[in-house]
Amino acid sequence: MIETSITVLRFGERRLPRALASLPGADGAAGIDAAMSGVRRVIVVGSDADLAAVLTRLMRAERLDIEVAHVPGWRGARRAVNGMAHRVPLIRDDTATALVGTAWWLPPEGSQVIRGEAVVDDAVLFDGDADGIRIEPTAAMPGLRATVRGRGPRRWLAGRAVQLGTTGARVVRDGVEGPREVKRSTFYRHTTGWLRVG
Repeated sequence: MIETSITVLRFGERRLPRALASLPGADGAAGIDAAMSGVRRVIVVGSDADLAAVLTRLMRAERLDIEVAHVPGWRGARRAVNGMAHRVPLIRDDTATALVGTAWWLPPEGSQVIRGEAVVDDAVLFDGDADGIRIEPTAAMPGLRATVRGRGPRRWLAGRAVQLGTTGARVVRDGVEGPREVKRSTFYRHTTGWLRVG
């Protein structure tokens, strides 16, 4: 692999690991579009939310042919440069925002519970009240899993999609809370996966 085929996107004030210092790069969100031009691999130095922002942009631009490596700290920089890429499921929601770590459906402000129903594919996750719902992508098909927070032993359901209908809930994606409460929300596997390095 030639070095000019790699671009590093650094978010915030993070210092670059030595293994990445000589590679061309750009700062954060402002550099995402430029990084899509003429590169084979993008290395994201940042949080899960930063990685999700890059994947969201690649998905919307239909550029999921670009390999993506994630370096959240000092470890993994060499693997980000030299590792192999494998296509894994890309999980998104109904706002066309990618998810890479964890999403939550949480009770609305002033409430202790979510009232409604959540379904993973054809299986009911909960019907009635729930303290919260946790959603995670999986590295293999069908693509995601979800569980109800609290109340007894944790039971995960895996599927292609999880849907919520509720009187009101807050959506948190990779640690970032959405701007408004919702009555419906869906996370599901995109038609094309992303090329994860490592």
